[in-house]
Amino acid sequence: MADPVIVKLLAEAALQAAKDKEGRKRLFALILGPVIFLLLLIALVLYIVTSPFSALADWLSGGEAAAVDVFQKDYGYNNDSGIFDRDFREADGQEYDEDILLGRDGEIQMVYYNQLDERWKEEPYGQDKIGTHGCGPTSMSMVVSTFTGTNVDPVEMAEWSYENGYYCPGGGSYHSLIPKAAEHWGLSVDMSLEAEDVADALAEGKLVVALMSKGHFTKSGHFIVLRGITPEGRVLVADPASLKRSNQEWELSLILSEAKQRVGAGGPFWAISK
Repeated sequence: MADPVIVKLLAEAALQAAKDKEGRKRLFALILGPVIFLLLLIALVLYIVTSPFSALADWLSGGEAAAVDVFQKDYGYNNDSGIFDRDFREADGQEYDEDILLGRDGEIQMVYYNQLDERWKEEPYGQDKIGTHGCGPTSMSMVVSTFTGTNVDPVEMAEWSYENGYYCPGGGSYHSLIPKAAEHWGLSVDMSLEAEDVADALAEGKLVVALMSKGHFTKSGHFIVLRGITPEGRVLVADPASLKRSNQEWELSLILSEAKQRVGAGGPFWAISK
């Protein structure tokens, strides 16, 4: 039979060991807890600093998140050069002297400019180049030159855009360039054209500037001009990065599906007329 004294000593030793183990756990938790909190706080600060608008949009909900999304789109954030590599190759060394797109049924005869034209692709657009970031000014050059009868080339339009605050550093153009340039040159603009009304606007002889998302026209974001609609309902475009695409007919459904979601300064479709 075990000695009661020995049993008592063993029990006390076991109890003390258990207490020491629990103490170590509590001490470890007290030390580790603040360390984990500090690391999470640092990660959060870095995330907010590097992606402020995305962070706000993630934190907010409902109308507030939508407002943040509209803000960043309206003011040019998340846009970059969307020009395909093949567009640069096709335009290499080209000067587009054939600058009139001949009119056909349902199409406006219009002036055509290409942002990759050898004469101005390397010209500055703010801190960037017309060739890489000048689709907005080039699109409005075509619209203004066609409707006013006075040629305003991409260099002049890019300078006007920069001087009046519509150039977005590293992101091309603020979306407000489209309506403001139209108004400046005395043209009428519908800033809230709905997708289902695009075909009617084209049939009425209006030019429609469209902001396209990733797809057939761009890797990310790109302004083009819709210049007409055929009797069969196919859309004709003036793409400032590609004469080839400008000479093709496009399904209206494709144009509508690849347009960006509604943006802050109207859009993604702006109907412009005299």
